[in-house]
Amino acid sequence: MQDRVLKALDSVRPGLQADGGDLEFIRIDDNNVVFIRLVGACGGCPMSTITLKAGIERILKMQVPEVTAVEAV
Repeated sequence: MQDRVLKALDSVRPGLQADGGDLEFIRIDDNNVVFIRLVGACGGCPMSTITLKAGIERILKMQVPEVTAVEAV
């Protein structure tokens, strides 16, 4: 499952990088919650919560249905 999550994260990465940000994969817990760290411009952006939930989480759940949530650390 981790390989599929990493591939899905790679698909959203160009959009983040276009705005001067990026993400780092941290881990997947036993409840299939994916933990990431937003870095660069995304790390301090006031819209980062919307990016995380409406963008990254939505895409990950579509590509890897086992994912239950995405959380920032």
